[in-house]
Amino acid sequence: MTRTRRHLDAAGAQIVATAAEQHALEHGYRVVIVVVDAWGDVLTLKRTDDTQSVSWQVAIDKARTAAIFVRPSRDIEEQVSSGRYGALALQGAVALTGGIPLVADGEVVGAIGTSGETPDEDEAVSKAGAAASFTTQAAPALSRALARRVSAAVGAECARRDVHPVVAVVDEGGVLVDLWRPDGAQVASVGVATDKARTAAIYRRPSKDFEDQATGGRPSALHLARSVPLQGGLPIVVDGHVIGAVGVSGATSADEDQELAGRGIAAAEQAPTATYLTASEVTQRFATGGLLFEAPQYKVDAGRRTGGGPTEVHADEADVLRVVEGTATVEAGDATHELAAGDVLVVPAGVPHTFTTTSDPFLYYVVKSVD
Repeated sequence: MTRTRRHLDAAGAQIVATAAEQHALEHGYRVVIVVVDAWGDVLTLKRTDDTQSVSWQVAIDKARTAAIFVRPSRDIEEQVSSGRYGALALQGAVALTGGIPLVADGEVVGAIGTSGETPDEDEAVSKAGAAASFTTQAAPALSRALARRVSAAVGAECARRDVHPVVAVVDEGGVLVDLWRPDGAQVASVGVATDKARTAAIYRRPSKDFEDQATGGRPSALHLARSVPLQGGLPIVVDGHVIGAVGVSGATSADEDQELAGRGIAAAEQAPTATYLTASEVTQRFATGGLLFEAPQYKVDAGRRTGGGPTEVHADEADVLRVVEGTATVEAGDATHELAAGDVLVVPAGVPHTFTTTSDPFLYYVVKSVD
């Protein structure tokens, strides 16, 4: 359930920076040139002689803007210059020309930023670097499907225990991909779970390592950039590559946060497989009604009714019903439906529904999809 993405490698970053530097030297420009990865983190920096001292930070800001917004930083400056001042509030962006994305196979793998001369001259240096034939490496990456699988597995275990933490899944750069937040979760847990996951992702180790350091006589671990020394964050590793991390916050204890995060890692490591049930097994289940299959994000029931029942409403589950045998009258929301063999009824989460009458028996499949 992973995907593959290309990464700008160290050699590729050097190729880009060297090409840009060559352009700058040929034109007598005094600049700082910075190459960053897809998350805006610095890979390499070059500085020509007599460059103004602050240009290193401005070049980083320009490159980061181009990387995380997947467009030249000039686009942001032009929005502001044309009167869209709200663009100044874009988190992580600077409205300054000179940042250019680096694209490989249609995917932005990083960016280059230049600062020190005029906006057009800075941008020309960056464009020269971006035009170079740089190298990349392919590696597994976190997919949306895998992130949801991890959070759903932890969420299912939380529901079984009746605990209400927040579960955050981030990519390898520490950016949030999926969040599971039950109704009973404390508000602060959203940020804490994300912080734990980010720490585990960008430092390539459990966040507990830093808590152990801080409490074991090395309080300076609190100064590690963008980290939180709290257990409950674990990296997700595929083929030796950290592709992301899961963080849990708000269970009954820090130890339980850590344990629940481990459930997410186990789900990531378990390869999905098909489940086969014979006709006789299905028939036997329909004889009494009951569960056919269960996974963190969905389950399949062999439903059996002999008459009407109370109103049901599911906060987080959508029901997809397919009638196998018999007839029933179902009220769902403001509508009434007459069901017979072969019919399908989809009831979204939050919609009250009632079987007012049914035949004896009334058999139906129910696929419950957890939101």
